[in-house]
Amino acid sequence: MMAVGLAHYLTVGAILFVLGILGIFLNRKNIIVILMSVELILLSVNLNLVAFSAQLGDLTGQIFAMLILTVAAAEAAIGLAILVIYFRNRGTIEVEDVSTLKG
Repeated sequence: MMAVGLAHYLTVGAILFVLGILGIFLNRKNIIVILMSVELILLSVNLNLVAFSAQLGDLTGQIFAMLILTVAAAEAAIGLAILVIYFRNRGTIEVEDVSTLKG
């Protein structure tokens, strides 16, 4: 039986990171998908922090991961609240329409 090592966690983290980047760059129309892609990127960073923390036997990476999860939850809640209010006012959440907020 093969043990799950650090390279496996880093590979999954890299796949999640690439999926998050692709979600941002390939889908520039839907703000909700962009927010979910940012969450995927933060999840991949957390996975790498926890994997290195477990490998090195140090809790610092896990503490940073918990802080990142807290900030990500607040970011998601505030971002979705802003989107709901914007949708009520404008009737759409298209990225092109958000640029009308300038100036």
